[in-house]
Amino acid sequence: MTRRIPAALPWLAGLLAIYLIAPLIAGVQQAGVADWTTVDAAALARACLVSILSATLAAFVIALGGIPLGYLLARTSGRALGVLGFLVQLPLALPPLASGVLLLFLLGYTTPIGQLTAGALTDSFIGIVLAQVFVASPFLIIAARSAFAAIDPGLEGVAATLGRRPLFVFFRVSMPIARPAIASGLLLAWLRAFGEFGATVMVAYHPYSLPVYTYVAFGAQGLPAMLPVLVPTLALAVAIMVLSTLADYRTGARQGVGASVVTPPVMIAEIPPRREPPGSTVHLKLRLEKRLGGFHLDFAWSPQARRLAIVGPSGSGKSLTLKMIAGIERCDRGSIVLDGREIGSLEPAARSIGYVPQNYALFPHLTVTEQLAFPAGADAALAKYWLDRLGLRGLEQRRPDALSLGQQQRVALARALVRPARLLLLDEPFSALDAPLRSRLRREMLALENELAAAIIIVTHDPTEAAMLADEILVFENGRVLQSGQTDAVFRRPNSETVARLLGADHAAEGTAISPDGIAVGAGKVLNIAGPALNPGARIGWSVAPACVRLNESGRYDGTIEAVTHAASGHQIAIRFGHTRIDAAAGYIDPPPGSPCRFDIDADAVRIWPLG
Repeated sequence: MTRRIPAALPWLAGLLAIYLIAPLIAGVQQAGVADWTTVDAAALARACLVSILSATLAAFVIALGGIPLGYLLARTSGRALGVLGFLVQLPLALPPLASGVLLLFLLGYTTPIGQLTAGALTDSFIGIVLAQVFVASPFLIIAARSAFAAIDPGLEGVAATLGRRPLFVFFRVSMPIARPAIASGLLLAWLRAFGEFGATVMVAYHPYSLPVYTYVAFGAQGLPAMLPVLVPTLALAVAIMVLSTLADYRTGARQGVGASVVTPPVMIAEIPPRREPPGSTVHLKLRLEKRLGGFHLDFAWSPQARRLAIVGPSGSGKSLTLKMIAGIERCDRGSIVLDGREIGSLEPAARSIGYVPQNYALFPHLTVTEQLAFPAGADAALAKYWLDRLGLRGLEQRRPDALSLGQQQRVALARALVRPARLLLLDEPFSALDAPLRSRLRREMLALENELAAAIIIVTHDPTEAAMLADEILVFENGRVLQSGQTDAVFRRPNSETVARLLGADHAAEGTAISPDGIAVGAGKVLNIAGPALNPGARIGWSVAPACVRLNESGRYDGTIEAVTHAASGHQIAIRFGHTRIDAAAGYIDPPPGSPCRFDIDADAVRIWPLG
C-alpha cells in the first residue's frame, strides 16, 4: 500500500539528519591531516578500558535497581510515588557539572560518607561508576516504566490464577514482554555512562576515563591530535549500535515465524487421564460487595446447578464479579465459599480456579506448548488431550499473534483446563468472534461442559448463550441482582420488563390476565400461555420470539399481515394481533400486506412478567 507523507516532513527530517551526519563526515575528512604521532597509545588504552569497565558495572547496578523501580512506578499509584517518579528523572534535566557538584555534597571528603570511607568514593574507579549511575539511571527507569505500563495487567492477573506466585509472574511474564524496551533503555544508559564527562570530572578526575582523557589531550595537544583519540570512542559506539540492530532484527525475525493462520477441524481424542467424572457436585456461595467510584456492586448468590451464567448489560459488574471470584480484584466485604472452603482471603494462585478473560490474555512471548505448560501443576497428559480435543494439534509452536481469534480462545481454554480446578470462569468467551464461528464454538462448549467436572460460570450479554450453556442464571444490572434461578424458569417468567429485555424480549407487549392461562391482548383476542397460573385481572407484559410464531392455515389465532421484511435467510412477517404487533419467521412465504392470516404460538414459548 502506498502511503502519502506530508510534503514538509521529509524536508524537516532531512535537515536534521544532515546536521547529525555532517560532523562524522567532517571528522573522516580530517584523517589525512591528523597528528597520529603524538598519541599515547598506552594511556588511551587505559582510558578506554576504564570507560568500558565502569560503564558496564554502572549498567549492571542501574539494571539491578532500575528495573524494579520502573515496575514499581508503573504498577502503583499515589502522590508519594508520583513525587518519587519525578525526582529519579531529575538528573536528566541537570547540567552534568551540577550533577557532579551534588554528588560531592554527598560523597566528598568532608561529608559523613566521605569521612566514613576515607575518601575512597572520589578520585577512584568506584567514583566514576557512582557518577555514571547517577546521570545514566533515568534512561533505564523511564524505559522500564513505560514498558511495564504498556503491559496489560490482566496478563499478570491471569498468570496468578494459573497458580503462579508474583515473583514467578514477574520473571516469566512481565520481564519477557518488557525486555525489548528495557534492553533499549539499558543500552542508552550504557552509552550515556560511557560518554559521561561532567559529573565524572567533578567526582573522579583520576583515573582518566575516556571522556576525561579526551579533554586532557585536547588541552595539551590541541585539535590536530583529537581524531586519533576519538577513533576508539567512535568504534565502540558503532559496534554497540550494530550489535543492538542485529539483536532487534533477530528478535523481529523470531516473532514473525509462523504467521499464517489455519483453523484445523475439531478432533475427539481419547478420554484423558486424571479427571473427575462429569456431573460431580460443586457447591458455591457468594457474598460480594465492592465500590469503585460511584459504582456499587452488592449481591449474594448460592447457585444449585453446575452450569451457571451471569447476564447483564455492559458496565453492570459481570466481569468485576469474575475477577473478584478469581482473586484478581479484592472485594471490600463478603465471602467466596467453594465446596465448603472459604477462598475469598486466599491469593489467586491458591484458589484452584480456572479463569479465561474476555481478551483471552495469552502471553505474547510464549508458544501454544509453552502456554499450556505455564500453569503450576500442569498435567502434560491433559495438555496433550486438550490440544487434540480443541483442534489445536499442529499449532504447538505458534505464538498468539499467529493464531486466529477462535484459536486463541481455544488455547486460553485449554490453558485453564490443564491443572486441577473446581471452578471455571469464562468472561464473554465468544464476544470477539464472528457469528458463524461463535455459533460453532457455542456448540463445542456445550459438549465440553458435559465432560468437565468443574462448575462453570459464563459471563455474557447474549441471552442465547446463557439459555444454551447454563442451567441456572443470574441477571445483573448496575451491580445488583434483578433475578436469579433456573434458566428455563427465569426466561419464561422474568420478574420485570427490564429482565425480560435483558433476556432478549425485544417486542414487549401488554395485556390483562382473564384466566389462569389466558391473556386478553385487545380486540377480543386471547393469548394462551403455559406455566404457573395467572391472577385474573392482573396487568401482564408478554413477548414471544419470531421463531415460535408459525403461519398455519388452520392455526389457533387470526390476525392481519402488516408488513413483510425480505432477507436472504427468509422473510420476517409483522402480524397485527389484538392491540399489538408480533413478528413471525415465515421462510420464503410472501403474503401481501393487509391480508388476513392464521398462525400458532407455542404456549410455553410466551414470556410473561407482571406490570406495576
